[in-house]
Amino acid sequence: MARPAYSLTLDLEGRRVVVVGGGPVAARRAQGLLAAGAAVQVVAPWVCEDVQQLVDDGRVRWEQREYVAGDLLTPEPAWLVQTATGDPAVDAQVAREAAAARIWCVQAGDGRASSAWTPAVARGAAGSPAEGITVAVSAAGDPRRAMAVRDAVSAALDSGTLPVRGTRRTPEPGGSDHVAGRVALVGGGPGAEDLITVRGRALLAAADVVVADRLGPRGLLRDLAAEVEVVDVGKTPGNHPVSQQRINELLVHHARLGRRVVRLKGGDPFVLGRGGEEALYCVRHGVAVEVVPGVTSAVSVPAAAGIPVTHRGITASFVVASAHDGADDVLRAAADAAPDATLVLLMGVTGLERTAKALVAAGRPESTPVALVERGWTADQRTTTTTLGRAAADARAAGVRAPAVVVVGEVVGVRAALGDLAGVASGG
Repeated sequence: MARPAYSLTLDLEGRRVVVVGGGPVAARRAQGLLAAGAAVQVVAPWVCEDVQQLVDDGRVRWEQREYVAGDLLTPEPAWLVQTATGDPAVDAQVAREAAAARIWCVQAGDGRASSAWTPAVARGAAGSPAEGITVAVSAAGDPRRAMAVRDAVSAALDSGTLPVRGTRRTPEPGGSDHVAGRVALVGGGPGAEDLITVRGRALLAAADVVVADRLGPRGLLRDLAAEVEVVDVGKTPGNHPVSQQRINELLVHHARLGRRVVRLKGGDPFVLGRGGEEALYCVRHGVAVEVVPGVTSAVSVPAAAGIPVTHRGITASFVVASAHDGADDVLRAAADAAPDATLVLLMGVTGLERTAKALVAAGRPESTPVALVERGWTADQRTTTTTLGRAAADARAAGVRAPAVVVVGEVVGVRAALGDLAGVASGG
């Protein structure tokens, strides 16, 4: 074509479309037309199994014969015709009659002779944040090139790397003008932006409001549209400017205004993240809520430091505990664990001295290896190795600060052979 084609989306709901041919290509064309709501008539002396199934299901009407002049106009003029006979002479005849009747014609065998073309189409999956988005790709008669681009666009729609956020909201079914909001509790992972799940990234791209913690992939907030409201509820040790109750209320408030709310949390929402409390509050107040799991720092941060929480020949189990409220919770969590179980402590820096003394008093040897992994999965990741008896003193000497994960157990020794394994920490 000397000029670029004029792209257009057709509403074929209930409109007559003729498919000439009955092979696999015709089957694919018929299925696409049916998905668009067209009234499809197939003209062919024979049909493949896929077309036959559509006929048997009553979804298409089949004229079992060769194409004859007038088929495009009887019983009523078609809106569109697609040829897929494999016979250039028949396809050309259909195209000529379509042109004479001013009916758009797509020729499967010769795109250059067509008056219309079917692009490669990427659609947002039903139920996904990209639902309702259709992207059509044409490539100047190069279908493989178009399909390659289509597949890349489709993957980007699913991953949330494209701006899929809607600006016109669809009212609830049944005629109500009210738009139902919802809340997604999204685990952002341990900090690196590319460790959030595909589902989490997609929901973030479609959000109207993001209620964000201090930890997690905060860099992703820079990619949000300017009109997306970001509510920062980050907490630091000893400083909780926004209470948990207020956070719960914010989620429900914005959802009731018809907004798509993402509660972006570090790690996993249900691993010491108070996600359960937030989900219960939403449910009790009639707000739809979903949870998107994240990579928990309890496992991933030790891994980033070259420490597997389980390792054959060392231990087959591990315990995760919060040390935020003191040593008693840690002791209760470890009480029924195997003697060689790895103990992973979150929020354990401030009370490290008390916790270490309590573990020693409970029977853990002072020589038990300990690792303090600060700012895991960031460029500032740092690991201090010590023992249970010296943990508090060595942490003070090294200036260890939160956020940090404390690992207690013989698996810490594996780090000596592995070193850091986090790609972000080594620039990879």
